[in-house]
Amino acid sequence: MKQLLRSVIDGFYRLLEVIMVVCMIVMFILVFINVMMRIFMNSGIDVSEELPRYAFVWMTFVGAVVGMRKHSHLGVDMVVAALPVLGRKVCWGISQAIMAVCSLYMLYGTWLQHDIIASNASPVMQMSMLWAFGISYLTGAAITLICAANLIRLFLGQVEENELIDVQEEGIEEAHEIELELEEQEKHDKQDSAKQGGAQA
Repeated sequence: MKQLLRSVIDGFYRLLEVIMVVCMIVMFILVFINVMMRIFMNSGIDVSEELPRYAFVWMTFVGAVVGMRKHSHLGVDMVVAALPVLGRKVCWGISQAIMAVCSLYMLYGTWLQHDIIASNASPVMQMSMLWAFGISYLTGAAITLICAANLIRLFLGQVEENELIDVQEEGIEEAHEIELELEEQEKHDKQDSAKQGGAQA
């Protein structure tokens, strides 16, 4: 049962990644075609004025869910990294609670505006704006569930120590890779020096 649930969750996130890719492709193709038509034919596609914007909205909100799961949101962990494990757990729990509250507000705000958004139609495609901005239902609900699950895991003691810093500083992975390479190079240099010293003896 647990394995089946894990497979369903992984499939859901793969679907979200596919949606992001589709949105990016739609944005690229429509904007490129529209630019080329305006340059060479002094014309354009009306839909390409709207659809790429809505695709960008979807890509952003869906990407927020994927990033939340992969802990790939940018942040600064200088203070948290200096704390002991208990301090990291407290800060991690507070951050999860704050994100859950913000996501609930997003979900609640979308619900309050549901009728207004649904009754408005886009100028060109004449589709309900709920198709464009209703994605916040998914984002708000998904991030809330992720944060709630993380808080439950925290109270049950199932959160690993390496999860307590769940943000990625820009360039931090590259810095870690360079640091490991330097350490490996230093080890090789010491080994070479030891071999040369043994050979001379």
